[in-house]
Amino acid sequence: MKFQSPKGTRDFYPAEMAVRRRIEAAWRDASVAFGFDEIDGPTFEHLELYTAKSGEGIVNELFSFRRAGGSDDYALRPEFTPTLARMAAARAAQLPVPIKWFAVPNFFRAERPQRGRLREFYQWNVDLLGAEGPAIDAEVIGVAVAALARLGLKHTDVRVKISHRVAAAKLVRALGVAEESVAGAFELLDRRDKMPPEEFTTRAAALGLAGDALARFESALRTRVQVGEDLGVLASAAGIAADELGELAALRDALVAADLAPWCEFDLGIVRGLAYYTGTVFEIHEASGGERAIAGGGRYDGLVELFGGPKTPAMGFGMGDVVLGLVLADRGLLPKDGNELLPRPDAFVVSAGEPAADAELPRLVARLRADGFHVRHSYKATRNVGKLLADASKQRARFAVILGAELAEGRAMLKDLASGEQRPVALAELANLLRAPAQA
Repeated sequence: MKFQSPKGTRDFYPAEMAVRRRIEAAWRDASVAFGFDEIDGPTFEHLELYTAKSGEGIVNELFSFRRAGGSDDYALRPEFTPTLARMAAARAAQLPVPIKWFAVPNFFRAERPQRGRLREFYQWNVDLLGAEGPAIDAEVIGVAVAALARLGLKHTDVRVKISHRVAAAKLVRALGVAEESVAGAFELLDRRDKMPPEEFTTRAAALGLAGDALARFESALRTRVQVGEDLGVLASAAGIAADELGELAALRDALVAADLAPWCEFDLGIVRGLAYYTGTVFEIHEASGGERAIAGGGRYDGLVELFGGPKTPAMGFGMGDVVLGLVLADRGLLPKDGNELLPRPDAFVVSAGEPAADAELPRLVARLRADGFHVRHSYKATRNVGKLLADASKQRARFAVILGAELAEGRAMLKDLASGEQRPVALAELANLLRAPAQA
């Protein structure tokens, strides 16, 4: 029988794993630089954890199951925020404030695989709990930007699209949407790109957005204002007074102070349809808009309380590896051959075929590894040193150590595989010679 990986999943061979690790390294480096600590949780949770946050409708998007003979329902995790909120609620009295956590777990979603969306994926999650205000929101956005910059992306490659739920609510209320329909308007906004224009118009009218109100609404959605520029342009497009956008003005000042303005723009069409968002919301998109969102998040000040903890302000985001990988590849920021990212051996030890060399090879390899070097050797039964050296080059080793007749004098041949230079060296000096280039 021949088996394939399940649809919507990936196999990570060494080259693909090296690419994944490069992305994860940028995520971790940015997190640590901003003072966040790494956490993780179980791969599956009680199903109620997800329905409590998102409602029963989410069940159709999950891989859920019940243990044979058991009575509890579980689900493979589709996201990390519920786990994080549960963990924070469980130790709320003991944790230092603010809580700054990040995680890089794998997630599972039972949906149709398509470009940029798989059934299993890896996602970087960053959350700051216990503090609020525009400076905190700017710091969390800054972590995301820092990771993208570490991966070689520039502000001309991606756009951080930012809005604020309070400002967006003021807009839709000013256009005639009743208070009880604001949540419905947000959901419609969040799904507008996934429905035909005529359906959007019909559903908008049912919420009170028709005629001139709908025209103003769509004008506001099309308007983008670079952070640092006059917010009056956005207010004018929305048909509201500039002072109605006070939340965005405060956030603008914080983003400018954090040197993030070149990356960011205000876009009232970003609302993040999930009801638990309470303030700043943002998405990061590839500049041309040709891909799904690279990242998304915002402020969710009531979620920890929902899971039994105290009232806790919180701000966070998730950034998946699938869309990000597509964007990096499109920009030429990932090698065409992921093997280039694999660790380079310090030395590749070969035997020229003499019995003494065959006997010395495992001892030398063991000593060099004990000294902290990355050492490999051939497993081929051949006396053809040329073929063995070709293997050393294919594995991108820095040096080849050739054990031959020189062993009788306590020496080996050391070949620099980059320059081709080869010379005899004392075995006792080999570790120092391997270490010296690494320090240069």
